[in-house]
Amino acid sequence: MTYTSGTHHEGTNLSERSHGLQSWIDRLNQAELPALAAVVQDLQRLAQQDSASVQQLADVLLRDAALTSKVLRVGNSVYYNPSQETIKTISRAIVLIGFDNVRLISLSVSLIDGLLTRAPREQLQMLLARSFHAAVQARNLAGYVISGHSEEVFIAALLHHLGELAFWGCGGAQADELADALERPGVDVDEAVREVLGASFRQLTQALLKSWNLGETAILAQAGASQHDPAAYAVQLGVRISEAALDGWDCAEMEGVLGKVAAFIELTPEETLQQVLASADEAVKVASTFGASKLCRLIPNTDPEQIRQQQEERRARLLQPDLLVMQQALQDLGLMVNAKADVGLVLDTLLKGLHRGAGLERVMLTVLADGQSRFRAKRVIGEKSQQWLEDFVLPAEQVEQPHIFSYALRHREAIWMGVPASYNLAELVTQPIRRSLGAGMFFIAPIIAGTREIGVLYADSRLSGRALRHEQFVAFQRFTQLAGRCLEAISKR
Repeated sequence: MTYTSGTHHEGTNLSERSHGLQSWIDRLNQAELPALAAVVQDLQRLAQQDSASVQQLADVLLRDAALTSKVLRVGNSVYYNPSQETIKTISRAIVLIGFDNVRLISLSVSLIDGLLTRAPREQLQMLLARSFHAAVQARNLAGYVISGHSEEVFIAALLHHLGELAFWGCGGAQADELADALERPGVDVDEAVREVLGASFRQLTQALLKSWNLGETAILAQAGASQHDPAAYAVQLGVRISEAALDGWDCAEMEGVLGKVAAFIELTPEETLQQVLASADEAVKVASTFGASKLCRLIPNTDPEQIRQQQEERRARLLQPDLLVMQQALQDLGLMVNAKADVGLVLDTLLKGLHRGAGLERVMLTVLADGQSRFRAKRVIGEKSQQWLEDFVLPAEQVEQPHIFSYALRHREAIWMGVPASYNLAELVTQPIRRSLGAGMFFIAPIIAGTREIGVLYADSRLSGRALRHEQFVAFQRFTQLAGRCLEAISKR
């Protein structure tokens, strides 16, 4: 499970991060991936030229005999050439299957060869499989809403995790170091990456895309999920589908993504699911066609029996409560009431105890901010919770639309939402809350330091869809009370 703190990198020296990032870019461009970088740059440069000719594209590919051979093999596949008219030259391939398709094939094959020929580690294979899955999903979604440019969407989604792909493909001993660090229970993934890399994977991706002069593709690959740009939105949805599918086609995360996809391509939920499943099957064909058959098994299967087996395997790996961790965290908080602990230590102990101790998959502390007019996420823990630190904001008081966060704080009680005792409060789980947090059971409680209202604590297990349990609610209440007492003691000092 992932642990993410909202303040973990605030003290990092910016110049040190910048220097570490640049050293990685230099290493990748000069020693590890120069051939791949050159091909990608040339192919994307041609895409930006309205007058780019068949011969110019052929010249780029003919510089590398192995690449030319593989592009022709893919061009002769049933997937790209169903008529099975034999293609013997790059020029003929461009005429028969199109300039953009040949460019897409060339870039994809180059990426596979540049990374998978290096005794690929498991992390690289899994991420590359996810990238191909995202690319096919994004291209097919884009086809519903924009005319043309679907190849650019494919490439942008394929390169969305370029920095992480490059690291796992070329990181050597540092990749081994990070792989070992990520095996530790409860590790903060973002912090572990920064410790080894000196920057985040997102920063490395952005720097590589800029270094390779990918221009519009870089913008598409790293744009936020805004519907104002349909191509960029298709990329983001494709990436999210590929990530959610790893937890099963019926998981809570996938349900939320499918709702956004249905609205985007204007299909019914049933039609949308069928479209997404068909694209997943197509992604397997694409990976195999491009010579990456070893990735096929890593793209989530759409066969019902396979899905059932995957769900069983996933449940076996789920976060489990750890009584010793929980007892230690409760003991530490109890001592902090009388000790000179700081706020950060109290909050870290609180979230660790709930996450690793009580086995709650996602926990978020929101505090009253902006003159106590809004709830803002202050600390989060758990997979896929990082976004809350940027996005989760609720008005503290909203007369026209009251919500469960203000209700819990006003009534000063811990609430277990999703059980019969709280059904009368269901309307307080507003649409903005559902969009941010999803649907299902959750715990919520106020954090009170004496008479002072600090904020509201939230916890759920929606990553797996498991029901919350009574003993977890008891632990949640106990941790909430102790945290309040610690914060009261600190305020008095």
